[in-house]
Amino acid sequence: MRFPRRSGILLHPTSLPSRYGIGDLGDEACRFVDFLAAAGQSYWQVLPLSPTGYGDSPYQSLSAFAGNPLLISPDRLAEAGHLSASDLAHMPDLPQDRVDFGAVIPYKMELLDRAFASFRAQAPRGQKTAFRRFCDEQAAWLDHFSLFMALKEAYSLRPWSEWAPELKTRQSDALEAARRSLADQIECQKYRQWQFFEQWLAVKRYANEKGIRIVGDIPIFVALDSTDVWANPELFYFDDNLEPTVQSGVPPDYFSDTGQLWGHPLYRWEMLAKDGYRWWIERFRMAFTQADVVRIDHFRGFYNYWEVPAGEKTAIKGRWLYGPGAEIFHAVTAALGQVAIIAEDLGDFDDESRAGLDALQQEFGYPGMKVLQFAFSAGPVDPFLPHNYDTRDIVVYTGTHDNDTTIGWYEATSTEAERDYARKYLGRAGSDIAWDLIRLGWASVANTVITTVQDLLSLGHEARMNTPSTVGAPNWCWRLSPGALTDAVAAQLLEMTAIYGRRP
Repeated sequence: MRFPRRSGILLHPTSLPSRYGIGDLGDEACRFVDFLAAAGQSYWQVLPLSPTGYGDSPYQSLSAFAGNPLLISPDRLAEAGHLSASDLAHMPDLPQDRVDFGAVIPYKMELLDRAFASFRAQAPRGQKTAFRRFCDEQAAWLDHFSLFMALKEAYSLRPWSEWAPELKTRQSDALEAARRSLADQIECQKYRQWQFFEQWLAVKRYANEKGIRIVGDIPIFVALDSTDVWANPELFYFDDNLEPTVQSGVPPDYFSDTGQLWGHPLYRWEMLAKDGYRWWIERFRMAFTQADVVRIDHFRGFYNYWEVPAGEKTAIKGRWLYGPGAEIFHAVTAALGQVAIIAEDLGDFDDESRAGLDALQQEFGYPGMKVLQFAFSAGPVDPFLPHNYDTRDIVVYTGTHDNDTTIGWYEATSTEAERDYARKYLGRAGSDIAWDLIRLGWASVANTVITTVQDLLSLGHEARMNTPSTVGAPNWCWRLSPGALTDAVAAQLLEMTAIYGRRP
């Protein structure tokens, strides 16, 4: 589908200000929406909203359908009557400039346990009816997820591959015994999901009422230690002992000389096709419940993907295999109608792969991506330079969550040759490089342009969200300072948005 000429900001909710050690879906989420509206923006782009596992990465989730309970606002729980003022009065000394996941996770989980106990003991009938309705409507994924998480906690968060054999292989008698013995814990997991969706969908409604569309994110692959894999092992390549035989990654590229070894299990596409890609259709249905537009991370994997044998320590040794191609998107379109998808189509391509991917995107009208930080290494023929854009149907970014901030790129991670060419191309001295790239994107012919909050505030390398091929802090830990998004910043962005015709 054709995207209008609009612009927006990338900010993951965990980065919002909050006194609870991590951004959440309370008042600050609505204040950010207000800022976007005041600045004339049309999009709020987020990273995957799913629950995170090892490494705290939203791209290594415990479920492709569930929401992240760490985003639940304690203040909203108090407003609902599930927490008291005394519950919120005492908290650990949590940093406000970053997320300390090691401290935040146990604190917030304990709060959520208190809220669930209060809900069960004294919630009014209307709330309990709403909860039961949510559980019934979402049972197809929620029943698996809540049992998985209850078992995971019972096993001290160890991966499902280390559980008792009868649970690892999902023997019916063992699962039924677990449902009985862990009934309270399962109910608590369902409660957390209910509250996540209550709060996030309220934020989404508020954004939509202000003219802001949410851009969500689907990682093409799912984590090995996830409900999706545990509940559906037949959809992935495993041996008889439920050990993966192959894993995901990409070969060496501009991010890494040894490639990126992601380690996800790979899909058996022929099995997914047998029922018309029902699992993927439901995944897209959930994505478009949470968002108005969906970016597919590593979209090229639907055309061809890199298969690495299990046991390899790098992604160098592998092979390209064909994905399902247009067939899966015909199924999605037939089930959901025309949907707004952004195809993350970055990476190194041979001519055949690039042509095949381009044809797939063009068939369904899915715009690809251009990243301006990549534009200054190959001279005037560089495809990321705006004068080489041969279509308006693209999404331009100053940088993404996987890039350094623009200031960090300019000062630390670019070469002198890139900096020199950037100054010449922009006709600028480089002293305001973040806003120079914002202007370059906003002025381009691209129908959609996105910048990060970090670039909007001209923040340096210390504000980088993620460095690919690394695990743990400071990845995913950056947070926005309270009050940083001032009226002056909004006015500056509003003026630029109006100048280049991107206001609604």
